[in-house]
Amino acid sequence: MHAITDWLSGLSGPVVYAVVAALVFVEDALFLGFVVPGETAVVLGGFLAHQGRVSLGLMLLVVVLAAVLGDSVGYEVGHRAGPAILDSRPMRRHRERIAGAQDLIRRRGPAAVFFGRFVAFFRAMMPALAGMSHMPYRRFLLFNALGGLVWGVGFTLLGYFAGAAYSRVEGLVGRALAIALAVLVVAALVVWHLRRRRSESDPPPDSGDDRS
Repeated sequence: MHAITDWLSGLSGPVVYAVVAALVFVEDALFLGFVVPGETAVVLGGFLAHQGRVSLGLMLLVVVLAAVLGDSVGYEVGHRAGPAILDSRPMRRHRERIAGAQDLIRRRGPAAVFFGRFVAFFRAMMPALAGMSHMPYRRFLLFNALGGLVWGVGFTLLGYFAGAAYSRVEGLVGRALAIALAVLVVAALVVWHLRRRRSESDPPPDSGDDRS
């Protein structure tokens, strides 16, 4: 994660938007949620917005659009080639989790599309599974857009406010560290003093030599 942070921080504003959008889009459209840090990229995008590197409003728009479009592509891919994809070697390792996602879509339908957005594995697989199940696209799009809106705005703002909190904490960290060290030193001295008093008050051990 530090490598991604440093890399994004070194990019110019327009490139940051493009990279965050690409990571979010690819995570949803190409079933790469296992390896592509889309959610992390969104949080970092919000963090960079707080630093003034990018616009918060534009970052929110980019993230939401990338999420909705990525899911729509994933839906279409699942609708046309879902069974072949699920039978591929990388997907075989996730059979149980995929079966659970399929069961969730059968039982919950559109609600699974909305709530699946907030779980990494489901976020990657749910659009394709919705396409495979022949869920009407308009219904899918409605709940996909709602999920993308809530998720995109929520995690971007999470990064933004985390940046604000970090700025405040950064100024206090020296004082907090000093206080913590002082508390540890005082506690160590108290424990040492109590143990010393206890050892002085304990009677000496019986030598066992009673001649009376």
